[in-house]
Amino acid sequence: MTERAILPWSDIELPDGLSARLYDGTGPLPDGDLDDVEVYVLPYDSGSEATKLIARLPALKLVQALSAGVEKLVPLVPAGVKLANGRGLHDLSVAEHALALIHASQRDLPRWFAQQATASWDREHTRSLADSRVLLIGHGSIGQAIERQLVAAEAVVTRVASTARPSERVHGVGELAELLPSADIVVLILPETPATMGLFGAAELAALPDDALVVNVGRGSAIDTGALTAETVSGRLRAALDVVDPEPLPAGHPLWSAPGVIITPHIAGGSASFYPRAKRLVAEQLRRYVAGEEPLHVLS
Repeated sequence: MTERAILPWSDIELPDGLSARLYDGTGPLPDGDLDDVEVYVLPYDSGSEATKLIARLPALKLVQALSAGVEKLVPLVPAGVKLANGRGLHDLSVAEHALALIHASQRDLPRWFAQQATASWDREHTRSLADSRVLLIGHGSIGQAIERQLVAAEAVVTRVASTARPSERVHGVGELAELLPSADIVVLILPETPATMGLFGAAELAALPDDALVVNVGRGSAIDTGALTAETVSGRLRAALDVVDPEPLPAGHPLWSAPGVIITPHIAGGSASFYPRAKRLVAEQLRRYVAGEEPLHVLS
């Protein structure tokens, strides 16, 4: 049977009439006859090498990404080829990680972990998430998942998106100047687009009150790294970052050691819950493809 799909896992139940070869993003790109491949499911979090295969698939009709953000893939996908993203796959993973970063920062967990290493017992009351005023910037499916957990923690959430939606109580980014001075915590969950790059610069950071916490689980380019570094090194602001610009953050960069800064290496979306959900999505996309139905989450 002609191989019409390239998949990152071997344990996907294939619909009748479809065969596939395995490419998990490690090792060299597949070689041999690729002329009949119509569906390519990109390996998750495997770097840019896997995207080079797109140009070698002349019969390609569908590229399935497993990330929510696909802005860097768009120029690589030929005209007429559908590109679907992994909308919904990372919602809970990223929400869990965002809340973990917030709790760790508010309850000063790095301090207590360091004390544990020295068997110290110095005690002090900390900040809290409950009753904190949280500005949630980005209100797609991941932002909504984060909001549900923030509300469960009894934080006071203000929603912000690229465009205001008054009927949904969502503010537009044009209102940030008015909203920032009253925020205890800012959470950014933004894709990388021309409109979001550098959205949070020196002026926006300066508008935040002293001791505010800046959390970024979207794209590092949304924040001016130099401006954030200045604000955190001085101790005026705190930060909890799963994404930075550049990535990886160079050794010796002052953000690594700035007071009140927590950094994780862009791993918010990769929890154990992601993979079963991703495999279910891929199986459904393949079923739809063979049945001639429109795939889910195709970019318009």
